[in-house]
Amino acid sequence: MAQSTIFNIPTTDTVAKGKVYAEFDFLPEVPGADYSRTYVYNPRIVVGAPGNVEFGVNFPIYNTQFSGSSSTTYAYIQPNAKWRLYNKESSGIAVALGGLLNTPLNRREGQDSWGLLYGLVSEKFKGNYGPRIHVGPYGVVSSNIDPVSFYGPRAGVILGYEQPIQKRISFVADWYSGKNGLGYFTPGISITLPKNSLLNAGYSIGNDTWGNSNATRNRFMFLYYGITF
Repeated sequence: MAQSTIFNIPTTDTVAKGKVYAEFDFLPEVPGADYSRTYVYNPRIVVGAPGNVEFGVNFPIYNTQFSGSSSTTYAYIQPNAKWRLYNKESSGIAVALGGLLNTPLNRREGQDSWGLLYGLVSEKFKGNYGPRIHVGPYGVVSSNIDPVSFYGPRAGVILGYEQPIQKRISFVADWYSGKNGLGYFTPGISITLPKNSLLNAGYSIGNDTWGNSNATRNRFMFLYYGITF
Protein backbone atom coordinates (compact mmCIF):
# COMPACT_ATOMS: atom_id res chain seq x y z
CA MET A 1 0.00 0.00 0.00
CA ALA A 2 1.27 3.47 -0.86
CA GLN A 3 2.54 5.57 2.05
CA SER A 4 2.36 9.36 1.92
CA THR A 5 5.13 9.54 4.55
CA ILE A 6 7.58 7.11 6.15
CA PHE A 7 7.88 8.69 9.62
CA ASN A 8 8.96 12.30 9.26
CA ILE A 9 9.81 12.54 5.57
CA PRO A 10 7.33 12.48 2.68
CA THR A 11 7.55 9.74 0.06
CA THR A 12 6.95 10.00 -3.67
CA ASP A 13 3.55 8.32 -3.18
CA THR A 14 0.34 10.33 -3.23
CA VAL A 15 -3.13 9.42 -1.98
CA ALA A 16 -5.29 8.15 -4.86
CA LYS A 17 -7.87 10.47 -6.40
CA GLY A 18 -11.08 10.53 -4.36
CA LYS A 19 -9.51 8.75 -1.36
CA VAL A 20 -8.99 10.13 2.13
CA TYR A 21 -6.08 9.16 4.37
CA ALA A 22 -6.30 9.75 8.14
CA GLU A 23 -3.44 9.31 10.59
CA PHE A 24 -2.63 9.85 14.26
CA ASP A 25 0.96 10.17 15.51
CA PHE A 26 2.07 9.85 19.14
CA LEU A 27 5.64 10.65 20.19
CA PRO A 28 6.66 10.45 23.88
CA GLU A 29 10.12 11.93 24.54
CA VAL A 30 12.87 10.25 26.53
CA PRO A 31 12.85 12.04 29.92
CA GLY A 32 15.49 14.76 30.25
CA ALA A 33 18.04 15.42 32.96
CA ASP A 34 15.81 18.21 34.32
CA TYR A 35 12.94 15.71 34.56
CA SER A 36 10.94 17.40 31.81
CA ARG A 37 9.27 15.40 29.07
CA THR A 38 7.56 16.41 25.84
CA TYR A 39 4.66 14.53 24.29
CA VAL A 40 3.76 15.15 20.65
CA TYR A 41 0.26 14.45 19.32
CA ASN A 42 -0.26 14.90 15.59
CA PRO A 43 -3.55 14.11 13.83
CA ARG A 44 -3.29 14.35 10.02
CA ILE A 45 -5.70 14.10 7.12
CA VAL A 46 -4.80 13.91 3.41
CA VAL A 47 -7.13 13.96 0.39
CA GLY A 48 -6.25 12.62 -3.06
CA ALA A 49 -6.87 14.94 -6.01
CA PRO A 50 -6.65 14.49 -9.81
CA GLY A 51 -3.24 14.48 -11.49
CA ASN A 52 -1.39 12.56 -8.74
CA VAL A 53 -1.78 15.47 -6.34
CA GLU A 54 -2.67 15.33 -2.65
CA PHE A 55 -3.69 18.04 -0.17
CA GLY A 56 -3.47 17.62 3.56
CA VAL A 57 -3.36 19.30 6.93
CA ASN A 58 -1.53 18.38 10.15
CA PHE A 59 -2.30 19.60 13.68
CA PRO A 60 0.84 18.91 15.77
CA ILE A 61 0.54 19.60 19.51
CA TYR A 62 3.62 19.70 21.78
CA ASN A 63 2.92 19.29 25.49
CA THR A 64 5.92 19.56 27.83
CA GLN A 65 5.50 18.25 31.38
CA PHE A 66 7.90 19.61 34.00
CA SER A 67 8.72 18.24 37.44
CA GLY A 68 5.77 18.93 39.67
CA SER A 69 2.53 19.84 37.99
CA SER A 70 3.48 22.61 35.52
CA SER A 71 3.30 22.16 31.76
CA THR A 72 3.30 24.15 28.52
CA THR A 73 1.46 23.42 25.28
CA TYR A 74 2.22 24.63 21.76
CA ALA A 75 -0.21 23.89 18.92
CA TYR A 76 0.26 24.36 15.17
CA ILE A 77 -1.54 23.94 11.88
CA GLN A 78 0.35 22.65 8.83
CA PRO A 79 -1.46 22.75 5.48
CA ASN A 80 0.54 20.84 2.89
CA ALA A 81 0.48 19.60 -0.71
CA LYS A 82 2.43 17.13 -2.84
CA TRP A 83 2.56 16.39 -6.57
CA ARG A 84 3.97 13.18 -8.03
CA LEU A 85 4.99 14.50 -11.42
CA TYR A 86 6.69 11.34 -12.70
CA ASN A 87 6.19 7.63 -12.08
CA LYS A 88 7.54 4.85 -14.32
CA GLU A 89 6.81 1.40 -12.97
CA SER A 90 9.12 -0.41 -15.40
CA SER A 91 12.16 1.39 -13.98
CA GLY A 92 10.80 1.86 -10.47
CA ILE A 93 11.59 5.59 -10.54
CA ALA A 94 9.24 8.32 -9.29
CA VAL A 95 9.63 12.06 -8.70
CA ALA A 96 7.62 14.32 -6.37
CA LEU A 97 7.56 17.96 -5.30
CA GLY A 98 5.84 19.36 -2.26
CA GLY A 99 5.53 21.97 0.42
CA LEU A 100 4.21 22.65 3.91
CA LEU A 101 3.35 25.80 5.88
CA ASN A 102 3.76 25.71 9.68
CA THR A 103 1.73 28.32 11.58
CA PRO A 104 1.38 28.56 15.39
CA LEU A 105 -2.14 28.45 16.81
CA ASN A 106 -1.18 29.76 20.25
CA ARG A 107 1.71 31.66 21.90
CA ARG A 108 2.04 33.60 18.67
CA GLU A 109 3.85 36.51 20.28
CA GLY A 110 7.05 34.48 20.54
CA GLN A 111 7.07 32.64 17.20
CA ASP A 112 6.24 33.10 13.54
CA SER A 113 5.30 30.93 10.56
CA TRP A 114 7.74 29.11 8.30
CA GLY A 115 7.47 27.10 5.08
CA LEU A 116 9.09 23.89 3.86
CA LEU A 117 9.76 23.09 0.20
CA TYR A 118 11.18 19.78 -1.01
CA GLY A 119 11.86 17.57 -3.99
CA LEU A 120 12.23 13.79 -3.98
CA VAL A 121 13.37 11.03 -6.32
CA SER A 122 12.70 7.40 -5.40
CA GLU A 123 13.76 4.11 -6.92
CA LYS A 124 12.02 0.80 -6.22
CA PHE A 125 14.31 -2.13 -6.95
CA LYS A 126 12.81 -5.15 -8.66
CA GLY A 127 11.61 -8.24 -6.85
CA ASN A 128 9.00 -8.88 -4.18
CA TYR A 129 11.46 -7.86 -1.49
CA GLY A 130 13.33 -5.20 -3.41
CA PRO A 131 13.94 -2.04 -1.34
CA ARG A 132 12.85 1.47 -2.20
CA ILE A 133 15.15 4.47 -1.64
CA HIS A 134 14.18 8.16 -1.45
CA VAL A 135 16.58 11.09 -1.77
CA GLY A 136 16.16 14.81 -2.36
CA PRO A 137 16.79 18.36 -1.13
CA TYR A 138 14.72 20.49 1.22
CA GLY A 139 14.69 24.18 2.03
CA VAL A 140 12.99 26.27 4.71
CA VAL A 141 11.56 29.72 4.02
CA SER A 142 11.35 31.75 7.23
CA SER A 143 11.79 35.15 8.79
CA ASN A 144 15.12 36.36 10.17
CA ILE A 145 13.52 39.05 12.31
CA ASP A 146 12.08 38.87 15.82
CA PRO A 147 10.28 36.64 16.54
CA VAL A 148 12.51 34.14 14.76
CA SER A 149 10.36 31.54 13.04
CA PHE A 150 12.91 28.77 12.50
CA TYR A 151 16.21 27.91 14.22
CA GLY A 152 19.19 26.15 12.69
CA PRO A 153 20.18 25.35 9.09
CA ARG A 154 17.48 26.10 6.52
CA ALA A 155 18.48 23.67 3.79
CA GLY A 156 19.58 20.06 3.67
CA VAL A 157 18.97 16.55 2.44
CA ILE A 158 16.07 14.11 2.84
CA LEU A 159 16.79 10.36 2.84
CA GLY A 160 14.39 7.43 3.16
CA TYR A 161 14.65 3.64 3.00
CA GLU A 162 11.94 0.96 2.84
CA GLN A 163 12.86 -2.73 2.96
CA PRO A 164 10.10 -5.37 2.82
CA ILE A 165 10.80 -8.26 5.19
CA GLN A 166 7.70 -10.26 4.37
CA LYS A 167 4.32 -9.59 2.78
CA ARG A 168 3.00 -7.24 5.46
CA ILE A 169 6.10 -6.11 7.38
CA SER A 170 8.86 -3.74 6.28
CA PHE A 171 11.91 -2.19 7.89
CA VAL A 172 11.79 1.57 7.27
CA ALA A 173 14.00 4.53 8.11
CA ASP A 174 14.11 8.22 7.28
CA TRP A 175 16.34 11.25 7.94
CA TYR A 176 16.34 15.02 7.61
CA SER A 177 19.87 16.43 7.73
CA GLY A 178 20.66 19.50 9.83
CA LYS A 179 20.63 20.36 13.52
CA ASN A 180 17.22 22.00 13.42
CA GLY A 181 13.58 21.24 14.21
CA LEU A 182 13.38 18.83 11.28
CA GLY A 183 16.68 17.04 11.86
CA TYR A 184 15.90 13.52 13.05
CA PHE A 185 16.92 9.99 12.11
CA THR A 186 14.07 7.51 12.62
CA PRO A 187 14.41 3.75 12.04
CA GLY A 188 11.47 1.43 12.67
CA ILE A 189 8.96 -1.12 11.44
CA SER A 190 5.91 -0.64 9.20
CA ILE A 191 3.09 -3.18 9.40
CA THR A 192 0.29 -3.32 6.81
CA LEU A 193 -3.01 -4.08 8.53
CA PRO A 194 -6.42 -5.14 7.17
CA LYS A 195 -8.88 -2.61 5.72
CA ASN A 196 -6.24 -0.36 4.08
CA SER A 197 -4.58 0.56 7.36
CA LEU A 198 -1.04 0.47 8.72
CA LEU A 199 0.92 0.77 11.95
CA ASN A 200 4.42 2.25 12.17
CA ALA A 201 6.66 2.05 15.24
CA GLY A 202 10.09 3.68 15.40
CA TYR A 203 12.58 5.70 17.44
CA SER A 204 13.41 9.30 16.46
CA ILE A 205 16.93 10.48 17.32
CA GLY A 206 17.63 14.21 17.02
CA ASN A 207 20.72 15.18 15.04
CA ASP A 208 21.85 17.26 18.04
CA THR A 209 21.31 14.49 20.57
CA TRP A 210 24.96 13.43 20.83
CA GLY A 211 26.24 16.52 22.67
CA ASN A 212 27.20 15.97 26.31
CA SER A 213 24.54 18.36 27.59
CA ASN A 214 21.87 16.75 25.42
CA ALA A 215 22.88 13.10 25.52
CA THR A 216 19.64 11.76 26.98
CA ARG A 217 17.22 14.19 25.35
CA ASN A 218 15.65 14.97 21.98
CA ARG A 219 14.77 11.35 21.38
CA PHE A 220 11.21 10.14 20.88
CA MET A 221 9.36 6.90 20.50
CA PHE A 222 7.33 7.28 17.29
CA LEU A 223 4.03 5.45 16.91
CA TYR A 224 1.42 6.08 14.23
CA TYR A 225 -1.68 4.49 12.84
CA GLY A 226 -3.06 5.40 9.41
CA ILE A 227 -6.07 4.31 7.39
CA THR A 228 -7.29 5.06 3.87
CA PHE A 229 -11.01 5.42 3.14
